[in-house]
Amino acid sequence: MKLLSVNLGRPKAVPYTDHPQGVTGIDKRPADGPVRVAAPGPKGVGASGLAGDTVCDTRHHGGDDQAVYAMAREDLDDWERELSRPLANGAFGENLTTSGLDVSGALIGERWRIGPEVVLEVTCARIPCRTFQGHLDEERWVRRFTERGAPGAYLRVIEPGEIRAGDPVEIVHRPGHDVTVALLFRAATTERTLLPRVLAAGRALHPEALADAQKYVARYGG
Repeated sequence: MKLLSVNLGRPKAVPYTDHPQGVTGIDKRPADGPVRVAAPGPKGVGASGLAGDTVCDTRHHGGDDQAVYAMAREDLDDWERELSRPLANGAFGENLTTSGLDVSGALIGERWRIGPEVVLEVTCARIPCRTFQGHLDEERWVRRFTERGAPGAYLRVIEPGEIRAGDPVEIVHRPGHDVTVALLFRAATTERTLLPRVLAAGRALHPEALADAQKYVARYGG
């Protein structure tokens, strides 16, 4: 398991974002050298956990519990075949493009050591949005991405430091439940009846995902 690239975005004006200034940082490109990773601060205040990376719409993105977004190169390769077009590392707006790691199959609360310093913890799934669809410029993209159910993972920073392309990735902790990123994604999108199951992940969940599951159980039981 290794890190293929660390991808950073710069603000770019586009016609397909809901950001008040019409800009997005979703167009991310591989960095040439090491990149510093640290907790950015609370959502709405903090942005990306990677130095030099831009998160424009901090209403919905960034912050400590969405500090880093990871996507498996294997999933990008599957989409390349389906879309009949090349997809470079960073094409889905991911900060980390990995190899040999089942990102969507990772458990909520699972911890990865990347290189000698950085430890990250899986918190939630990526939910597709209008900006993502505009960036990919594919018809029905949000629905197609949702139906595939391999969304990639957001992570929080447990131990800061520097990472770079080629760093090994090691799973250093796997919690004792079965709540994967893919399961949480389905619960949040197409199969809401799964929400009671995600509570097994407890406080490792992104606070918004935890609150969503708790609200569902309070209303419908579980």
